[in-house]
Amino acid sequence: MPLPAPSAIAELFKPITWFPPMWAFGCGVVASGMPLDGRVHVLLGGVVLAGPMVCATSQAVNDWFDRHVDAINEPQRPIPSGRMPGRWGLYMALAWTLLSLLVGWALGPWGFIAAALGLVLAWAYSAPPLRLKRNGWWGNAACGLSYEGLAWVTGAALMAGGWPSLPSLIIAALYSAGAHGIMTLNDFKSMAGDRRMGIRSLPVMLGARRAAHVACWVMAVPQVAVVALLVEWGAPAHAAAVAALLLVQGLLMRRFLAEPERRAVWYSGLGVTLYVLGMLISAFALQGLARSGA
Repeated sequence: MPLPAPSAIAELFKPITWFPPMWAFGCGVVASGMPLDGRVHVLLGGVVLAGPMVCATSQAVNDWFDRHVDAINEPQRPIPSGRMPGRWGLYMALAWTLLSLLVGWALGPWGFIAAALGLVLAWAYSAPPLRLKRNGWWGNAACGLSYEGLAWVTGAALMAGGWPSLPSLIIAALYSAGAHGIMTLNDFKSMAGDRRMGIRSLPVMLGARRAAHVACWVMAVPQVAVVALLVEWGAPAHAAAVAALLLVQGLLMRRFLAEPERRAVWYSGLGVTLYVLGMLISAFALQGLARSGA
């Protein structure tokens, strides 16, 4: 059996998708309020674990078990196109699962637990018998939890050497819930193949217009809660910045809702960027609270 080309392996792991969990991990590091002195290796190791290891594994797992859907939606991908021949897609997913666990082990108990949980979610999302992605509610929840909440909590825990603060856990949970909407935006591009293969994404279940409204509300409501909490915790300037970003998202949402199928990718690029900027601002608010002892 021929070996896959390095370019096909890189495409299988989709480096562009590594950004969300790496960003969320960094937000958790910031929110911990702990100085980096002598702990740069924790930051670098955690970023590698979140992106090039666990997230890359999830992409390989998803592409292997989605190869029949991709043959309809995106036949140019490495597996359906034949550039990843035979069962190499599965072998890469298994190998990266083991490597991810080793990297997590090297980071200590918190790193290993986070890696194991992230990998369980990755396999449960794509692989039978659970294959959570067959239902948009469950599948998107698993992705949001792994990409945002778990990565944030891991960053904060590794820096603190224990459980993150309660405010950090709450903010991580809110942004993780909002990420459910981000995952829904990603489902618009594969509606045709999902219908044919019985994958009940929210755009398939609800229709494009209703799914778009759900995605917008699910993204917006947690951010409103974040603004309220930051005000309550004594960080009004940070709250105002997050509110301003949410206001701009609202303006963009109006255009997206007018033509959801046509503008889903457009809104994902702009709206999600504003969303994750709000995450970082919130993390800096928590950093200030942690360092002031509030």
